Amino acid sequence: MSQPTPREARRTALILAASQAIVGSAAPISISIGALAGFYLLGADKSLATAPVTGFNVGVALGALPAAAIIKRAGQRNGFLTGTAVTAAGGALATAAMFAGDFWLFALGLLVVGIGGGFVQQFRFAAADNAPPAFKARAISFVLAGGVVTAILGPQIVIFTRELLAPVMFAGSFAAIMVLAAVGAVILSFLRAPAKHSTGSEIAEEPARPLAEIIAQPRFIVALLCSVGTFALMSFVMTGAPLAMVGCGFSTDEATLGISWHVMAMFAPSFFTGRLIHRFGAETIVATGLALLVGCALIALSGIALWQFWSALILLGLGWNFGFIGATAMVADTYRPSEKGKVQGLHDLVLFSSVAFASLMSGAVYNAYGWDMLNWVVFPIVAVCLGALVMHIFTRSRAGRVVENEG
Repeated sequence: MSQPTPREARRTALILAASQAIVGSAAPISISIGALAGFYLLGADKSLATAPVTGFNVGVALGALPAAAIIKRAGQRNGFLTGTAVTAAGGALATAAMFAGDFWLFALGLLVVGIGGGFVQQFRFAAADNAPPAFKARAISFVLAGGVVTAILGPQIVIFTRELLAPVMFAGSFAAIMVLAAVGAVILSFLRAPAKHSTGSEIAEEPARPLAEIIAQPRFIVALLCSVGTFALMSFVMTGAPLAMVGCGFSTDEATLGISWHVMAMFAPSFFTGRLIHRFGAETIVATGLALLVGCALIALSGIALWQFWSALILLGLGWNFGFIGATAMVADTYRPSEKGKVQGLHDLVLFSSVAFASLMSGAVYNAYGWDMLNWVVFPIVAVCLGALVMHIFTRSRAGRVVENEG
C-alpha cells in the first residue's frame, strides 16, 4: 500500500482548485443577486426577497451528507461529476423560473444549486485525502486559492450576463451557472482514481464517547456558540447588503462588486489564519473575528456612502474568516478521531440551520426596519459570544493554575 506522491497530490489539488474556481462561482452568483432577483419576482410584499438565498444555504446543508456518501460510493471523479450535474440542474431551474416569473420555483432552483455546492465543499477534503502528510496543508491551500478566484469570477459573470437575456433581468446570470458546471465537469474528468494507501494513523486509539457527553463539554458549547454566531451574523448582514445598496440608489453592478470584495475577504486570509491560530491560540483569533464584526457594524451605521458599504462588507468577510475558522479549531479539540463523524454532523446541522434562518430573517428585518437594524443586531449577538468566550478562557486559566499548584 503506497501513499500518493507529491507530484500526484499536486496534480489532484490543482484540478480541484480549478474546479473550485469554476463550479464554486455558482455560490457568489446565487448570493450576490439571489435576493435582488427574488425582489424582482415578488409582488407588493418584499419581505421574502431573501428566501431564495435561504434556499441556497439550506441546499448546501442538505447536500453535505449525500455528497459525501455519493463520493465515497462512486469515487471522487464520478461523485464530483454528479455534483456538477446537480449544479447545472439548479441553474436551469432558476433560469426557467425567471422567465416564468415564478418566485418559489426560483427559490427551489437556488436550493438545488446549493445541493450542488455541497459537493464543492468536499473538494478541500479530497485534496487532503490525496496528499502525503507533509503536503496536506498546501493541498488545502491550493483549493482555497480557487475560492479566492470565485470571489472575482462569480460577480464579474453577474455584471456581464445579468441583462444577457433581456428583457428578463438576471436570467442570463443563472443560465451561466449551467456553463460553469459544464466547464467544471470537463476539468474534473481529468481526476484519476486515488491509489489505495494505508491510513494507520487515522485508526482511533480510544473508543468513542456518547454524543451527549461530548457536547456537554464547556469548550464545545462555547465553540459552537461562536461558530454559529459568527456564520449566522455574516449571512444575516451579507444577504441584506445588496438590497440595501440598491435601495440607497447604487447600481446592481456596484452591489455585486461589494459582494465580490466581501467573498475575497472571506477566503484570502485562509492562507495564514492557521498560522495565527497556532501562534496566538484559537480563542484569541475568535475574539479578533468578533471584534471585526463589530467594526463592520460601526462602519455600516456611520453612513450609506459606497465606501462604507464596501468597507463594512470587507470587515464582515474578515470577521467571518477569523471567527469561524478559530471556532472550528476549538471544536476540533473536543472530540477523538473515532467521534469525528457524529460531532461534525451535529455541528454542521446546527450551523447551517442557523445560517439558513438568518438569511431568511435578513429580508424580513430589512423590509420592516431597514439597513441600520441589520447592523444593530450584530452587537448583542457578539456580546453573548464574546462573554461566553472570555468566561471560558478565565475558567480554563483558573483550572490550569489549580492543576499546576496541585502538581
